[in-house]
Amino acid sequence: MSSATRSSGRLRRRRRVRAKVIGTAARPRVSVFRSNRGISAQLIDDGSGHTLAAVSWTETPMRSLPPMEQAGKLGQSLAERAKAAGVDAVVFDRGGYRYHGRVKAFAEGLREGGLSV
Repeated sequence: MSSATRSSGRLRRRRRVRAKVIGTAARPRVSVFRSNRGISAQLIDDGSGHTLAAVSWTETPMRSLPPMEQAGKLGQSLAERAKAAGVDAVVFDRGGYRYHGRVKAFAEGLREGGLSV
């Protein structure tokens, strides 16, 4: 009998999602990492292997916010940075996490910021 841990299950789901979700120069991938303390995300062009923009919960104005509000603000912040980099549409990579709670709030923040997800 195998004893799968929570993190190994997430990594298995992450690999399954990454097999289907690919970022291009026209439509980069938004990769999300969620920890117990906050969310970080980056905008990745998989063709060239470059990160176009990134946000993290460790940025000064985000540290003091409650978790759900923090996720929404981070989504809006990444949307602004994406617009500055000339990106209008993205592919959302949930990173093996359920599309629920802070991950969903982050995606909605991207949409409020003007990105097509």
